[in-house]
Amino acid sequence: MPLDAAIVGQSIPAERHSVDARWLMAYAASLNDPNPAYMDTQTNAVVAHPVFPVCVEWPVILNTRALAGSQSLTDKESARGVHAAHDLHIHAPIKAGDKLSTSATMIGVNAIKPGAAYTMKLTTTNQTGKVVAETYQLGIYRNVDVTGENRFSEDPPELPTRSDPTQGTRSEIYISGGAAHTYTECAHIWNPIHTDKAVALAAGLPDIILHGTATLALAVTNIIDKHADSNPGRVTRLGGRFAAMVLMPSTIIVESHQVDNIVSYHVFTEDGDTAISGGFVCLD
Repeated sequence: MPLDAAIVGQSIPAERHSVDARWLMAYAASLNDPNPAYMDTQTNAVVAHPVFPVCVEWPVILNTRALAGSQSLTDKESARGVHAAHDLHIHAPIKAGDKLSTSATMIGVNAIKPGAAYTMKLTTTNQTGKVVAETYQLGIYRNVDVTGENRFSEDPPELPTRSDPTQGTRSEIYISGGAAHTYTECAHIWNPIHTDKAVALAAGLPDIILHGTATLALAVTNIIDKHADSNPGRVTRLGGRFAAMVLMPSTIIVESHQVDNIVSYHVFTEDGDTAISGGFVCLD
């Protein structure tokens, strides 16, 4: 069944989370990132890794399947959905003790060659009502049609101008065999294709695969260390397009290049396939 463009403009009620130091530290630990900003409880100012908002966004993303227009998809069609691109804007740091509220609105549906594309806007506020993070997430239901005309209730922001990452630095990051299981539990993001081999094989995958957001977070950690003096507070925006799967154990390669306050990057698998293309991290 097609994805109905009437879904555009619909919103999901907010999900609420209490964020403590234990969760923030666990998320950083799952990335093998011991940066004191995420770990030093003596300072009473433990902050979140810049990619941490994906953790509180996950339950809301699942809830969007109940929106009118999404319900026309069969379970098999829904299983063909992929997270294609990510654009996260960080307006304020998330800190231990914050009480967050995250909502989602479908802002676009359009037919593209691979299938039905949708753009979702996720907004996270803290206990004072301040917006701490906004994400524009592109998803694609492969080989699914669209009912109705292509629609956008809001144009996604333009992406920053990027340079050629091959002109910069190159780093290798080892991914352990248990990385997906660790990330799942520490991020509180449960999708069985990342931890259950039987489910992954049934979905047509060669094995369990690493979460795209884990690959993204590993790349961002590398960029913070190399281009931001290990200061995560300098990150104001980040993103990229997801492509090739990352299997485990394996080694990924991050190529990054900085021009002014924008770091451009690609991530490659050890076989040379592009795992993340068109990546960017904006620094203050």
